[in-house]
Amino acid sequence: MNYSETIIIGAGAAGLFCAVQLGKLGRQVTVLDNGKKIGRKILMSGGGFCNFTNLDITPAHYLSQNPHFVKSALARYTNRDFISLVEKYDIAYHEKELGQLFCDESAENIVDMLQAECHRYGVQICLRSEVSKLHRIEDAEIGAFHLQAGGAHWQCKNLVIATGGLSMPRLGATPFGYQVAEQFGIPIVPPRAGLVPFTYRETDKFLSVLAGISLPIKVTAQCGQSFHNQLLFTHRGISGPAPLQISNYWQPNESVIIDLLPTHHLEEEIKQAKQNSPKQTLKSVLTRLLPKKLVELWLEQDMFKDEALANLSKAQLKNALDLVHHWRFTPNGTEGYRTAEVTMGGVNTNYISSKTMESQTVKGLYFIGEVLDVTGWLGGYNFQWAWSSAYACATGIHAADL
Repeated sequence: MNYSETIIIGAGAAGLFCAVQLGKLGRQVTVLDNGKKIGRKILMSGGGFCNFTNLDITPAHYLSQNPHFVKSALARYTNRDFISLVEKYDIAYHEKELGQLFCDESAENIVDMLQAECHRYGVQICLRSEVSKLHRIEDAEIGAFHLQAGGAHWQCKNLVIATGGLSMPRLGATPFGYQVAEQFGIPIVPPRAGLVPFTYRETDKFLSVLAGISLPIKVTAQCGQSFHNQLLFTHRGISGPAPLQISNYWQPNESVIIDLLPTHHLEEEIKQAKQNSPKQTLKSVLTRLLPKKLVELWLEQDMFKDEALANLSKAQLKNALDLVHHWRFTPNGTEGYRTAEVTMGGVNTNYISSKTMESQTVKGLYFIGEVLDVTGWLGGYNFQWAWSSAYACATGIHAADL
């Protein structure tokens, strides 16, 4: 029988960082993971450059059924704290846009840093150790939990679940964390794919010829939330930062409103063009402002009539304005967990302490990172939640023993 004071299941961002913080506090900690290497999702994040935090972190950048849950942890371990650690390891980084911080060289820099910190503080990491059995030992003197993992038996006093969500199953994502919560009677907010591309309905599939074209847009969900950023047409639907962001606020069967020229006032531009040159056509005005292929596709599909501006009727003008500024797009659905960056929903935070991440009903059981019902925006927010929730958990475990 192996004993570790604290066992963390999951060697991702939250699990590794929690282990580092516990090791730093002089606690004995072991990390178990079902994979062959640590930090698999970190390595491929941010296109391989890891968007490890954001310069502008507030609770408003997170979705949860309990919007107050993130406040305590985010305040106690901030983006500045993590940036200091990155700088201590001389990892070069840059701001890409909207406060998003990326490694200059590779996401491997972050994994190497976490591995070095684990080594420095004596953290034990056991890979290829899938947990097959788990139960709580009532009235145990030291080991409150008994686990079977990769053929070995373990006991621990504190058990931290850092197994993430269901997104990117090819990187080893499983519902393990939700199953543990349910085993101990902790409710789950139904999970769904978040930060995920939308797919076309049959009637919109003609747009697939635009695959590869990108343009800046504003997209608004029915709840009123909107984002200004790039949209990318794909063979299957729409992607890019703006659609990914709005997917967290979209509900099945709803439509989103897309403004394809958010920094222009098309009606004014048409009026101006009409005064300057009444013979020019609507198509010529639109192709000056939008990708030519998109405008030609609209024409092919009879979505507008190519009139000279002088002959444009009020109805034709309104149609053009709606097409450009109020495209009502109803997705068929999303691409699902296969390409989703995160999982929305998860362990219900009303049953978890926001100060320590400990279950309010099962002493010694903790949940951190993406397994919880906390989802950040695109742009480093989910990594910051991993760091902050891990820190809160480690300090909570340490304080409980003082």
